[in-house]
Amino acid sequence: MNIVEDVAPDQLRKDMKVEEYDFVILGGGTGSTIAAWTFAKQGQRVAVVDRKYIGGSCPNIACLPSKNIIHSAKVAWSVRSSEDFGIAKEGFTVDMAKVRGRKRKMVSGLNDMYLDIYKQTGAQLIFGSGRFIAPRTLEVTLSDGTRRELRGTNVIISTGTRAALPPVPGLIDAKPLTHVEALELGEVPKHLLVLGGGYVGLELAQAMRRFGSKVSLIEHNRHLVDREDEDVTEALRCLFQDEGVDILLNAQIRRISGKSGESVKVLLEQNGVERAIEGSHLLVTGGRTPNTEGIGLELAGVEVTDRGYIKVNERLQTTAPGVWAIGEVAGSPQFTHISIDDFRVVHSNLTGGNRVTTGRQVPFCLFTDPELARVGLSEKEAKARGIPYRLFKIPMEQVLRARTLSETRGFLKALVEINGEHILGFTAFAVEGGEIMSSVQVAMIAGLPYTAFRDAILTHPTLAEGLGALFSSEPTTRNQRVRTATQ
Repeated sequence: MNIVEDVAPDQLRKDMKVEEYDFVILGGGTGSTIAAWTFAKQGQRVAVVDRKYIGGSCPNIACLPSKNIIHSAKVAWSVRSSEDFGIAKEGFTVDMAKVRGRKRKMVSGLNDMYLDIYKQTGAQLIFGSGRFIAPRTLEVTLSDGTRRELRGTNVIISTGTRAALPPVPGLIDAKPLTHVEALELGEVPKHLLVLGGGYVGLELAQAMRRFGSKVSLIEHNRHLVDREDEDVTEALRCLFQDEGVDILLNAQIRRISGKSGESVKVLLEQNGVERAIEGSHLLVTGGRTPNTEGIGLELAGVEVTDRGYIKVNERLQTTAPGVWAIGEVAGSPQFTHISIDDFRVVHSNLTGGNRVTTGRQVPFCLFTDPELARVGLSEKEAKARGIPYRLFKIPMEQVLRARTLSETRGFLKALVEINGEHILGFTAFAVEGGEIMSSVQVAMIAGLPYTAFRDAILTHPTLAEGLGALFSSEPTTRNQRVRTATQ
């Protein structure tokens, strides 16, 4: 690295030696981190530029930390209900500083593991702010103000997205929490106001309620997770209602006053009636904004969409030769596992393959308790596409393992093609729903018929055993009428 002191910026750039790499990766998210390790292990010279996080947001401020906090909340919930299991509780308290400490310890351990892999593979991690200054060329400003100029034979952009604040009067002045700050709370909010009934809003609303916070959840749609089937949205509404979360649906926010962490008021209109809700903390869990501004994309020949995401084709190539984009910044579904698959697409296309993003499965899991997991078509999607199907569905009460756990809330359901045996989609609203869903997904990938589950010998008593019960049940309605997209 060249360090030049007391030199004007233009002269500094002129004097800088361009460092040549096989791959320069802007943004250290999960997909790009695995890309760096993989290409480096294959003998390529790789540099990853990230402003702050080792491994990106997932292991530091998003997926894994949130699941860590959610699990602590589940432990708190188990203690609260321990007397139902014949276990007395005394002096029960929640120490959020220790909850946060467990999360921080996990993150620190992950950072150490990631750094060790960087060392083992030989990929170089550079902490700094990177921006394009020419095609396939980045200028990186380090924390001490010095600069490096990197040029890659190939460049991968993986700068991700950030939480977006809706244009509500008073919201910015209220200094609301996003998921980043919510995961760093050292106290249980007295009354948490959550704006948004999507994944993040639901997970954190339930967790904070279980820690002991009063929670009000405000959603502008008529249903929670509005894109899902009606039985899913209703099951979630009942869950949150039963756990004491105040749910306000079809609510349009008009104005916000006060300051989060002290006292905050939300003025909203619900079903034509104006009302105000006051709380101690405000959490915003709305949309996402791509991190594409101020990184010199125009100097690299990289175009963006009208929403600010990087334009890519099905091979994840940008409009600039030798420049690729992966993950959320490329408009991919906002899941870490999709970012990883995006890397696989790029890797394939750089090593003689022809992998594309179109037509791939996009499984997801909402980590409420119970979990909501789905892969393939929902009923709503099948109907919208005019795809007929047979519906298999059972309540979790029929899964005997769920009874041993006293975790019988929810259901399993699957869509099967009308004139065949292939599974079109699967939804679990169930304890360990994500794990159950993964079993079905593997069968769908393999092209197995639903009868493979029906006729399999599955271990008793396990949750996966419920798949045998599901696919042995009578499909569609009790009167045996086949449900189709036209009904």
